[in-house]
Amino acid sequence: MLGDYFNSLPAAVAQGIMWGIMAIGVYITYKILDIADLTVDGSICTGGAVCAVLITNGQPMWLALVAATVAGMLAGLLTGVFHTFMGIPAILSGILTQLILWSVNLKIMGGANLSVPAARYNLLIARLDLNRSIIILEIFALVLIAVLYWFFGTEFGASIRATGANLNMSSAQGINTSLTKIIGLVLSNGIVALSGALVCQYNGSATITMGQGAIVTGLAAVIIGEALFGWLCRNNFALKLIVVVIGGIIYWVVYNTVIFMGLDSNLLRMTAALLIAVFLAAPHLKNKYFSNAAIAEKKALKEQQKAAKKESKKAGKNSGKEVA
Repeated sequence: MLGDYFNSLPAAVAQGIMWGIMAIGVYITYKILDIADLTVDGSICTGGAVCAVLITNGQPMWLALVAATVAGMLAGLLTGVFHTFMGIPAILSGILTQLILWSVNLKIMGGANLSVPAARYNLLIARLDLNRSIIILEIFALVLIAVLYWFFGTEFGASIRATGANLNMSSAQGINTSLTKIIGLVLSNGIVALSGALVCQYNGSATITMGQGAIVTGLAAVIIGEALFGWLCRNNFALKLIVVVIGGIIYWVVYNTVIFMGLDSNLLRMTAALLIAVFLAAPHLKNKYFSNAAIAEKKALKEQQKAAKKESKKAGKNSGKEVA
């Protein structure tokens, strides 16, 4: 039985890397731009849908991946236009684009799902060849991290990071913050859609529901990675992105463990939500109860309580002497 569990871990690792790539897209909006973008629940499905349609119509693999990425970028562009030019709050802009993409994805696939079986098509990755798939996914993740490391080191990349760090100051310095927000959203959703194309191939199908909860999974990967390995990558952007992918792997390994333990399938979503809540709360609880400042505050409070008790005892003795 334990052997079956260990045999299932490579599949969890493959899922973790694919969703870790998606989490890198979430990291760009959530951590760099400081925007809560809900477009990803739709754009990951768009990437899978475009990839599946092109593959089933005999188009080459590289074209399917590029087209999926471009489709995700267009989704991010739409969210950016809603937010910057139309003045709609970012979170609502993402929801509007997500709703639009639901209909668009149904039109692209011609229905609620589209099968892309590995036995019939020449796919880049597949469940049937896990070792090869994991190697290819690792290469994808490392190349993506290298490109992003270079891009965010450029002048324009630094402008995007500055926009997220301090919007008003960036605007005062002459940065076109509307443009940087749009480019950040375009880049983020392009990466998310690329992940969707990989997930589609690995699962052998694209479905209209494949993006449900994607933003939560992406945030979980970001938070888990930072909570466990944040101390390792405080001053290195590339390491921060690597840690996000590692966070995705850890999430899927834990999720796989919960399933293997035989939990009622009706409770899986609840368990996943609670697991994510624990990791999301971890940084706050750590700072509140276990940081040096929190420990020092507790010690100071105890000292104040001891001093107050001494003062009350002393006052009691003095009042007793006066009565005598």
